[in-house]
Amino acid sequence: MLMSIARSLDLDGLPSAVVVAWAGVSMLSVQPGELVEVRSTDPEAARDLEVWSRATGNELVEQTRQGGMFRFVIRRCSAPSRPRPRR
Repeated sequence: MLMSIARSLDLDGLPSAVVVAWAGVSMLSVQPGELVEVRSTDPEAARDLEVWSRATGNELVEQTRQGGMFRFVIRRCSAPSRPRPRR
């Protein structure tokens, strides 16, 4: 499937928390339905971006690994959502 990436982030060498933060900021710069590509070398980013995507209502469309580089493609949700408070 051919996907058109609206924004690409190369976050090689940065810790997962920074990767997730940059992904969140980047989602604000694209329109709903558009895709953001995130590349990272931190293996924790796989779990963290998946959890973050679910919590924010964004869709993790693709996740691949080639050597030590992880690639994620995330689709921005149609409307911003707030994480639900825990009870």
